[in-house]
Amino acid sequence: MRRSAILLVSVVLASAVLFVLLRLLPGDPANALVSVGADATQIEAARRQVGSDLPLFQQFLRFLTDIAKLDFGVSFVSGASVLREIGDRLVVTLPLTLSAFISSIIVAVPVGILAAVRQRTWYGAGISVISQLGIAVPAFWIGILLVTLFAVNLQLVPSGGFPTDGWSAPIDSIEALILPVATITLVMSASLIRYVRSATEEVMSSDYIRTARALGATLTGALVRHGIRNGAVPVISILCIELASTLLGAVVIERVFALPGLGSMLLLGIEQRDYPNVQGVLVVSTMLVLIAGFAADVIQRLVDPRLRGRVSGGAS
Repeated sequence: MRRSAILLVSVVLASAVLFVLLRLLPGDPANALVSVGADATQIEAARRQVGSDLPLFQQFLRFLTDIAKLDFGVSFVSGASVLREIGDRLVVTLPLTLSAFISSIIVAVPVGILAAVRQRTWYGAGISVISQLGIAVPAFWIGILLVTLFAVNLQLVPSGGFPTDGWSAPIDSIEALILPVATITLVMSASLIRYVRSATEEVMSSDYIRTARALGATLTGALVRHGIRNGAVPVISILCIELASTLLGAVVIERVFALPGLGSMLLLGIEQRDYPNVQGVLVVSTMLVLIAGFAADVIQRLVDPRLRGRVSGGAS
């Protein structure tokens, strides 16, 4: 309940920051509704339509009320509901992000543990070197390489785009996401391997692992029984950051692979000065990031009871 209250306060504060930043943009949102050479009457009518004629405090209250009702207005360009457009885009962005996130965990956790346990071997050092290179290489460049190799040269998968009928053609949709998911997985795994390796090395040097080894347990057995749970706590925080970065960084990947996701909607809204679309995407993205942080915080307390004890102790 306490964390839920903090989440609610965070949403309000983040909404306030977004409200201020959006109002700092040059020009009035109503200008997008009127043509060049519009008279004062037309401009005033447009301002009343978008609410920019109200005092800032009333605009902010109206902004919060609309967010609470999930009412983001209608697009200036298409006239469609912004919430509906966001829903149509999320069916691309969420599968892309979550698939890459799960794939990265499947790859990074065992490889990171192996790099820590076998750090004095050639392949342990090789894993560390490759992960550092993966962090340094831009995601869009990896995407272009994968497109060149697997789509252009080998012609195994599509180079980009997404079926117009969406997930009603599941095979085509999955094929369209293979290269984008692989690109994000390679980039995210490189970063996660480093953190998993560091957490495992810290656990391996702890007293309870040495005690378990002295009592006859193997290193693998000691890590499985005692180490993984303790080492998972800092990694969970990193996973939350990586998930948020992947969600926000989908703009680049969706541009490379021409995917109609949230990132493409945001860029198109900026290009067309479609104020409701930009505002809606920013608000939804911020909420998703805050929810991811809330989930990571709760999972940490489920994994490590000592964190629950600190919260209850502080409350008492």
